[in-house]
Amino acid sequence: MRRREFIGEVGCVILLPVAALAQAAGKVWRIGSVSSSAVADQLLHALTQRLAALGYVQGRNIFVSSLTVPPQPKAIEGAITRLIPDIDILVVWGTIGGAAAKRMTSTLPTVFLSVGAPVDIGLVQSLAHPGGNMTGVTFEAATDTYAKRLQMLKEIVPTLERVAVLGARGDPNVPFALVSLEKAAPAMNVQLMPVYVESANDLPTAFDQMVRDHVSGLIVVAGGLMFVNSRLIAELSLAYRLPSCHGFRETVVAGGLISLGPDLFAIARQGAVYLDKILRGAKPADLPVEQPDRYEIHINLKTARRLGLEVPASLLARADEVIE
Repeated sequence: MRRREFIGEVGCVILLPVAALAQAAGKVWRIGSVSSSAVADQLLHALTQRLAALGYVQGRNIFVSSLTVPPQPKAIEGAITRLIPDIDILVVWGTIGGAAAKRMTSTLPTVFLSVGAPVDIGLVQSLAHPGGNMTGVTFEAATDTYAKRLQMLKEIVPTLERVAVLGARGDPNVPFALVSLEKAAPAMNVQLMPVYVESANDLPTAFDQMVRDHVSGLIVVAGGLMFVNSRLIAELSLAYRLPSCHGFRETVVAGGLISLGPDLFAIARQGAVYLDKILRGAKPADLPVEQPDRYEIHINLKTARRLGLEVPASLLARADEVIE
């Protein structure tokens, strides 16, 4: 059951030789994109489609170079280093990407997309007045997003007492998530247990640890490593019979229980509007950081049944998509 349509068109961006670009009339703006997303091509396609609607055509007045690398700081920094000498604007995806860009350049106009808590992690001075060379679209709308995820999990499992919080070690999203969760957990009589991984190879051991520590639920911190491994995390959650809440719809489609998060493709389209404004002369310092247009709830009823859980009708009524 789909309450609202979620559309992501699969496509690719054609990268033309520089010699071909030299033949284009007028200024050709060079845009570099660095992503660690499992759907990087589709997201970039959504961004460039929106750019095309705004009058920017690949090979005529823009040249988009795209690099997709593992969700690791050094890999992302290396990709940014490769692009910087040859671009006018940088686009980075995800919180780790935003943090890497902050370390690599303080002058190149940069648009970050799907970044958690950019003020908290030091990317911008404030959402209204970013300052510096960066602006963009957040992933988390507010500090209470993780509290809402915990609340939804508690609605489905009222007896929930001990919850694992799974995140990538070194991911700036994790401290932000824990602060939000730690504020909310006491009122729900929930104890939190942080669990850290450095790669996909660590995930089975992490779930073993959760079982040994007798957790009865799982909150997955939204981040690059978690997104890339959405299917594995969903499979492990089912295998270990852990009700789980996520930031990405993709994990729920793969078998996770529930998610609360934004439409990543809508964020990509919002990013194109930022690029248009900067290309027209606006400075990132003066462009307020935007939050996602809206958040979506996705519930996998098949997973709920396999776990022997009943999802309250009130929560089902709020869902954007219910997988049956």
